[in-house]
Amino acid sequence: MAKGKVRRRARKILGEEPVALVWCEIHKPIPAPPKDVHRAAGKGRLKSRHHWLWYVGAVVFFFVVVPMILLDGLGRRLDQRLSGRSRDGRTGQPSPPDTQCSGRGRSRGRDRGQDPTNGVFDGDWNLTAGRLLLRWYGYSPSPKRLVMLTRDRICVAASPRRRLSPTKADDFRTVTEFTLDQARIDGEAGQPRGYATFRLAFADGSWLELGRLGEPEDADHFLRTVSG
Repeated sequence: MAKGKVRRRARKILGEEPVALVWCEIHKPIPAPPKDVHRAAGKGRLKSRHHWLWYVGAVVFFFVVVPMILLDGLGRRLDQRLSGRSRDGRTGQPSPPDTQCSGRGRSRGRDRGQDPTNGVFDGDWNLTAGRLLLRWYGYSPSPKRLVMLTRDRICVAASPRRRLSPTKADDFRTVTEFTLDQARIDGEAGQPRGYATFRLAFADGSWLELGRLGEPEDADHFLRTVSG
């Protein structure tokens, strides 16, 4: 369960003991909103900010690892061609493309194209879920949010830090909250750990899906609470 430091902070900002709480994230990339909608909302960030080590790793990967992979693949092809000539005096003919696989790839592309929201939210940027998405990274550069349930509220909290430990964070604050007639949590107990998700559903019909639930015991308790 969440460490005492987290629970003490939750009690302090809520003014009462939370019924259930869990750290979570938007577990898929936020889809691109229409430019006019994004501009009207202040053109806020739609991605989390990476730690500087992430950028160092990306540079090393693209300028060191990728060239090594390409050179290795080129060397293997050259060896195959040379060995083919030595056997029969001619270069082996390239195999025909796998049209079945290509068809599957096109099919998957079409499937992805049919859902521009990628299952993140209902798709209407003017409703509650869409407006919340537009402000998501304005609240904090970190993708992690603490969803806390009380007897009459759903509260969403964030830490101002880019990186945090869900078990030790003690500087988070409530960034938005909803009464139970404004929003509800839709989730099922017994989901596989690491893959569990839930939806924050709003009275206007919009919804936002959250995943990457932190602390397995908190996640299990949270999902049992909302599904009971």
